[in-house]
Amino acid sequence: MMGNRLVSGIVDLFKYIGRWLIRVKNAVAPGRRAWRGATGGVIIGALIFIVTTIYNAFAPAGWISFLLSLAAFLAAAALISGLMLLLGYLARLFPAFYKWVVVGALLLTILSFFSMNIGSVVVPLAIIMISSLAGASAWVLANGGWGPATLVQRFIICVALVVSLIGIGGGGYWLLSDGRPAAPPLNAAKQANAIVEKVASSDPSQRGSHAVKTLFYGSGKDIRRAEFGSKADLKTASVDGSALVEKWSGLRTRYWGFGSEAMPLNARVWYPEGEGPFPLVLIVHGNHLMEQYSDPGYGYLGELFASRGFILASIDENFLNSSPTSDLVFLRELKEENDARGWLLLEHLKAWRGWNETTGNPFFKKVDMKKIALMGHSRGGEAVVLAAAFNRLPYYPDDATVKFDFNFDIQSVAAIAPVDGQYLPGEKAMPLENVNYFVLQGSHDMDVTMFLGERVYKRLRFTDENFRLKSALYIYGANHGQFNSTWGRKDGDEPGMRLMNLNQLMPAQEQARIASIYLSAFLEATLHDQKSYLPLFRDYRTAAGWLPDTIYLNQYQDSATQLVSTYEEDLNLATTTITGGAAQGENLTIWREKEVPTKAEGMGGVYETTSNSAVYLGWHTDTSKSAIPSYQISLPETGLNLNSASVLVFSLADSNEDSNPKAKDKKEKSDSKDRQPIDLTLELTDRNGVNVQLPLNSYAFLQPQIEGKIMKAAWMGFPFPTSEIVFQSFQFPLAEFAKAQTSFDPAGLIKLRFIFNRTSSGVVVLDDIGFRQADR
Repeated sequence: MMGNRLVSGIVDLFKYIGRWLIRVKNAVAPGRRAWRGATGGVIIGALIFIVTTIYNAFAPAGWISFLLSLAAFLAAAALISGLMLLLGYLARLFPAFYKWVVVGALLLTILSFFSMNIGSVVVPLAIIMISSLAGASAWVLANGGWGPATLVQRFIICVALVVSLIGIGGGGYWLLSDGRPAAPPLNAAKQANAIVEKVASSDPSQRGSHAVKTLFYGSGKDIRRAEFGSKADLKTASVDGSALVEKWSGLRTRYWGFGSEAMPLNARVWYPEGEGPFPLVLIVHGNHLMEQYSDPGYGYLGELFASRGFILASIDENFLNSSPTSDLVFLRELKEENDARGWLLLEHLKAWRGWNETTGNPFFKKVDMKKIALMGHSRGGEAVVLAAAFNRLPYYPDDATVKFDFNFDIQSVAAIAPVDGQYLPGEKAMPLENVNYFVLQGSHDMDVTMFLGERVYKRLRFTDENFRLKSALYIYGANHGQFNSTWGRKDGDEPGMRLMNLNQLMPAQEQARIASIYLSAFLEATLHDQKSYLPLFRDYRTAAGWLPDTIYLNQYQDSATQLVSTYEEDLNLATTTITGGAAQGENLTIWREKEVPTKAEGMGGVYETTSNSAVYLGWHTDTSKSAIPSYQISLPETGLNLNSASVLVFSLADSNEDSNPKAKDKKEKSDSKDRQPIDLTLELTDRNGVNVQLPLNSYAFLQPQIEGKIMKAAWMGFPFPTSEIVFQSFQFPLAEFAKAQTSFDPAGLIKLRFIFNRTSSGVVVLDDIGFRQADR
């Protein structure tokens, strides 16, 4: 009986709540006027953003393209929304629990297939809500709805009006603004007391002694750009690239006036006045709207390089870029075109070789074809790597019926914020060897958001007898577009850029200055043999007076380096790469070897890892215990030719993870907030048992991971990480250890120990331990 009464009471309670909710609904429910106004508000709000998006995507192809695309999108929106309403009507035929499960499963499926940050979901929902409130309240007031409204309804109208006005005013200002400056993180390198010798050469971003001349070469038939058409100074023959691209649309052919079987060789050239011969440099842009031409954006480099004795040709590959119009809203987008980008560079070199051998040509005997460099930005950054690899292959990797016969003397390759892995012959990364390589990347890149060029840096191998180098530079505050003067601060299209905090980027002129300094120095060092610039690639502080004030992370390795441990050889934690060595860890909370991930870890695809293995070392010091964490490398008795001129080198990075993952007490867990620069001790032991120590900070502290919070609010970027593992190169001359302990014998070095006694906890990633000679 008690049970029946209890059940009956609960039922009555829910009935009462239901009747009360119905009364509340009837009292506050919007009337027809409000719903009409809300509908109008949503239409107006949506139109503003739809028109902005369509304009930025299609207007570059012309007003007809813009208007037709806008009409098509509006018609498609009406059709799709109608179908959704029909589905909603049909959904009434199914039980509620089934609809709940289906909707949940559908949302999870969509999220698993599309990369979507929370900001791109919340902001549109907020816009719809504010537009609805504004439209509803305005329509009710404009159509006599205030008089018959109840007191409660009038209160709701007032609240809706106030909220919508605040939302339109405040939200509109927030969206239209470019954000606000952000306080930079602590610069670890500046905390060290190291004495750094300056580069013994002049600022490479300063103009040289040569007068600069310009010209254009092209097909002579270009219907879009006269400089490559009727006004071209040199005429070039078209080349057939149809075997290297897929889905070249008829609209693309109509826009350019040619198909993939007749790709033009177009470029703008800056060259020094004089007899020569001068080294030749080709630079190529990446993907952008094809109607917004990208090749003029490297004029600042062209003027600089030519004045310093280099020929620079900025290659036109705009016809391989994206176009919502010509790609039928990306339904027929060019597929796997990066290999064509690289191949085209080699076809350009063929033309240059011919001009250099042709009497009467302005470049007759003025081009040093033994000294060639390739530079590329974004997809162009991968294209130059592919070109350097294709240069030595007899056949196109995807089709042996396409024969290659290039074999140019490409000495150097430079990549600016490059992609990597968009072209994978046989699902394998393109190998690269025996070229000089330099790559730079910004922490606030809103397009190529990961340091993908570091993957190329790691897999480049030196196998011949020539001296070569590879170097990487990571720049805090730099974005993707400001390396190209026509791309600018916005790394994407509107209105998506309204979510990005553009005001925290470094000024465009500073970013261009960094590129000018490093790219010019790279050419001087590798093509003009000015080895005095090498310190700049090992440590930016050697040129601190030239560079803008920000955080830089340098990586460097050259062909004279003898590597002891690269962590690529096996799964045995106790072995080293060099035969006869051994590794040993003591009192560590973490000791493992694994592939270093990118920001895309766990998201699937080729970008999840850097394809480079390293050792992870974690420690969490308990001051009540005497055991000190350390990691030791025992060196082989033979195989290393060490002396007082040798330099110990290694790469180190902050892992930014819990250093005590097995701890049960939360107090013993690592606190990752307000993280400070990391320090440790290096201890060397010679065969006589002499130990000598130097702190890591005698060269530099280890920089904690740099966060590139590119959105206006930190939460908006979820679930994508804002930082990544980026290595720093450290170098310690053995002579410095001998200076600290005069009885230490560098030639007899047998042990190297990393002692984690200067920072209480942390996890570092260690790689590429080795030695090089100081004169390099």
